[in-house]
Amino acid sequence: MHPAPGTPHAAPPKLSVNVNKVATLRNSRGGHVPSVMEAVRVCIDAGAPGITVHPRADQRHIRRQDVLDIADELAALRGRVELNIEGDPRPDLIDLVLTVAPDQCTLVPVVPGEITSQAGWSASTPQDELRSVIARMRDRGVRVSLFVDPEAEPIRWAADLGADRVELYTEPFARAFERGPAAAAASFERYGRAAEAAHAAGLGVNAGHDLDLRNLTLFHALPHLNEVSIGHALIGHALFVGLRRAVEDYLAALAGRRA
Repeated sequence: MHPAPGTPHAAPPKLSVNVNKVATLRNSRGGHVPSVMEAVRVCIDAGAPGITVHPRADQRHIRRQDVLDIADELAALRGRVELNIEGDPRPDLIDLVLTVAPDQCTLVPVVPGEITSQAGWSASTPQDELRSVIARMRDRGVRVSLFVDPEAEPIRWAADLGADRVELYTEPFARAFERGPAAAAASFERYGRAAEAAHAAGLGVNAGHDLDLRNLTLFHALPHLNEVSIGHALIGHALFVGLRRAVEDYLAALAGRRA
């Protein structure tokens, strides 16, 4: 049986703050304002146990140097604050991950020209190349998560590849939540089954994409949920309440408390 809506975990899921949007704003003008590093420090000071970056090939937001700078900043906090690098397994991303050795790498499929991620990995994706990439990252001490839809087949596929975790693609849940309580509950059950399947396969469970303060009132209670990665909604909230308060509000939501 899945936890009832609002039922907290023994330990709340961890929050990894995606700071891509800070870099997007900086790059729109050039220069160094707003500072990605300052944003990282504020998030950590507010209690965030994780920072996520997604350096894309076109460098439209987070750039390689940002990743190196953040990794240097977090080195002294190893064991307290995790660095998660997201991206498609292209050669320069693989090289960056092997160089930096973050706590976690989340491998995601990329569609040319996309604004943001649109779906998880298909279970029909050839395994050999990805299996090799995952093995190299794990040999470097990096935990590997694969971005998947909340279905049994891609979860089994991720386990077969040797991943440590899956990240459940949550945009479908966010859209269902907007349609009302019945649709939200049905979608939550679907994600609950996926989380149980991942746990049974020996995988940790992460989640991300369009999670926000409203839908976390339900989603935070997903069984076996280790971590959520949130950027767009959190940074949008920060425009009105400030970044420190935004992080605190999301930490409260993940603990089942009203923000």
